[in-house]
Amino acid sequence: MNAPSPVKLTLVAAGVILCWSYSPIGVHLGLHSYRPGQLALLRFLIASVFMGGIALVAGIGRPHLRDAPWLCVLGFFGVFLHHTCLNYGQQWVTAAASSVLAQSAPLFSVLIAFFCLKERVGAWRWGCVLLGLIGVLVVIRGDHGVADIDPHGLLILLAAFSWSVYFAIQKHYAHRYSPLTMACYMVWTGTLMLGVNLPGLPAAVARAPLADNMAVLVLGIFPSALAYLGWGYVLKHVEVSRATAAMYLIPPVAMGLAATLLGEHIGLQVMLGAVIVLVSVAAISLEGRWRRGVRCTAG
Repeated sequence: MNAPSPVKLTLVAAGVILCWSYSPIGVHLGLHSYRPGQLALLRFLIASVFMGGIALVAGIGRPHLRDAPWLCVLGFFGVFLHHTCLNYGQQWVTAAASSVLAQSAPLFSVLIAFFCLKERVGAWRWGCVLLGLIGVLVVIRGDHGVADIDPHGLLILLAAFSWSVYFAIQKHYAHRYSPLTMACYMVWTGTLMLGVNLPGLPAAVARAPLADNMAVLVLGIFPSALAYLGWGYVLKHVEVSRATAAMYLIPPVAMGLAATLLGEHIGLQVMLGAVIVLVSVAAISLEGRWRRGVRCTAG
């Protein structure tokens, strides 16, 4: 199979970034009419139906019975816990600040590697974690102030933690299934878990204004379905380290969308905190490439 052109890969990556940048804006709009749990369920019901249609056309593999528990774990961390915490937390912070805090997942990956996987973590990565936490505090202070922020807003950090757990587990199963297969089963199992929020949802849909329902529809199709599929396509043809570097564009794009669509004022401290968080995350990913370069030079 011929490799896709760089232009095509760039366009797909740009589409993924735009979709995921819209996510906090769509959540902000959806929370006008839905409770956080209801919004998560409705979003992924839409995504499940949409991805089911794609699966019928493209075809997906059946999971092995021994992998079923782990696919449920992926659905729990990647969909249920992540998006429940994200929605509850975003009631207390702006969409711009949420987009920054949600990108702190690599910082938690270092903590998981050290405490759970018993990996050796050097001074460089500990320094990155410390720098990232400083950036988080700067974002919080610039958004509402440390004294004024509701503790519920910190649930977004729990959402970032659950996302890092999801990626850690996914790495062990990515070689067994195609990106489409993994995404479908993750979304479907997570949606089943979100079913606990079903009571009252039909009535909420009937009461919600058309504009809010359209915002949730876009949220379900683009960030929750097409973005996952597009990201799987990019990862199939591009090194993970190069592809993930593009994710650093999500907070600034999300800030621009929040300012344009929601009229949010982005304070200088929030922007400074965003830069600190993204620099710390980038430094973690660059460490491995730097060490490989040193080994190649020494060799």
